[in-house]
Amino acid sequence: MSAPLRPRPAAPPRAATVGSARPGAPATAAPRSLTVGVVGAGRVGTVLGAALTAAGHRVVAAAGGSGASRARLALLLPGVPSRAAADVARTATDLLLIAVPDDALAGVVAALADGGALHTGQVVAHTSGAHGLAVLDPAAAVGARPLALHPAMTFTGTPDDLGRLAGISYGVTAPADLRPLAARLVADLGGVPEWIGEADRALYHAALAHGANHLVTLVNEAADRLRDAGVTQPEKVLAPLLRAALENALRLGDDALTGPVSRGDAGTVERHLARLAATAPESLAPYLALARRTADRAIAAGRLRPADAASLLGVLADTQREVAA
Repeated sequence: MSAPLRPRPAAPPRAATVGSARPGAPATAAPRSLTVGVVGAGRVGTVLGAALTAAGHRVVAAAGGSGASRARLALLLPGVPSRAAADVARTATDLLLIAVPDDALAGVVAALADGGALHTGQVVAHTSGAHGLAVLDPAAAVGARPLALHPAMTFTGTPDDLGRLAGISYGVTAPADLRPLAARLVADLGGVPEWIGEADRALYHAALAHGANHLVTLVNEAADRLRDAGVTQPEKVLAPLLRAALENALRLGDDALTGPVSRGDAGTVERHLARLAATAPESLAPYLALARRTADRAIAAGRLRPADAASLLGVLADTQREVAA
């Protein structure tokens, strides 16, 4: 059973400004406590809503119709009513936080703007890593202020997530006049802003997905192959090894690399490939791709001499051709 929600102490409010909807018009001071609505009571929206509440802001309504969404609201935002998205947008006088899947975001924003649910001066922020400000153009066209605010963290949608927010980075894209408020929101959430250019949002998000999402796949692949080898509790074998590898990689970069590829051990890698082909052919192509990329990085970093890599690269190329055939 999840532990009861324990909100973090509210952060001291910071002075900030909200840019006027009219270019060149004077900015107005943001209220110390923002009136907030959340569209998308998923894992991210409910957790950020709870964190904003703990920081002293007022979440007045949230939209999320599924049973799981209602359960998350009851757990993380008790007392906050569940409303239709348009009603949430109308009551969120200061900040509307839209936390919906990437591919649904444009449609949600357009529907709210076309339906008259957004208003001049209201900050409309989304939590998508893949999108910047362009997806909020319909909101900006009716006078709302656009903000992209993506937490670089994985979420479970439980109170445990609140303890993980301290010190995380937020990929922020904002108009210049909205940067002070964006910085304040990130600080209230306990995070650190990373200012991402509009044109760089897709690359920023690809990097995070490549690192975090593919890491989960890689770990589970390793666990499955250990089970194939007769290991009954692969997580116990992998945990200390993977934690050390991750910490070393973050601290040392490519200098953290160890193993047969970094040594140019072609015979060992060839045996790996043969056994994977016989036991788990679905893992062969991913192993090949990662081994080749690992070899490239090891050579570039000076960890593997090109002469020592020749046999290894030959094994990888031969197996790749066999897989393709």
